[in-house]
Amino acid sequence: MTDDIDMPAIIRRYYNGCTAGDLAELAATLHPDVVHYFLAPNVGSRPVAGGEHLARYWRKIARRIQARWVVDHVLAAGNEAVIEWTMFWCPAPGQPRIATRGAEWFVFRDGLIAEIRSYYQQRDATTELEGFPYAARHYAVPGQEYSQQHTDAVPTMACEPNSP
Repeated sequence: MTDDIDMPAIIRRYYNGCTAGDLAELAATLHPDVVHYFLAPNVGSRPVAGGEHLARYWRKIARRIQARWVVDHVLAAGNEAVIEWTMFWCPAPGQPRIATRGAEWFVFRDGLIAEIRSYYQQRDATTELEGFPYAARHYAVPGQEYSQQHTDAVPTMACEPNSP
């Protein structure tokens, strides 16, 4: 059990590291033997194993699609946490940012993220629950890329042409 660690804070730090592509920040949150599982079918749905490999994977993805992850809701107990999140990203250079909503299950070991099971479908359009009151529940929404749970997420950005 890891009741003595602040799992929501570690998860927010992990997502800030993903957004920034900051390898050192990600390494500070990931167990060396972490495995990240993805829901199929998605592009790149094969598991990613190893802390360094996963950190480099997110740096590449964040740069490619100008992604910003926001933690919207967290439930944590024992050595596990379940979250809802929003990823704002650019489907193509110069197009409006869109939102992909998802959920993930985290398992912690030695105070670090040891397993992530990710549930979402990434499409070239916003994906979210039909009729859910995101704004009223203080989730991130287009034009406000932060939530009540994740106030230190980086502010809204526009889709810029991708760097070579």
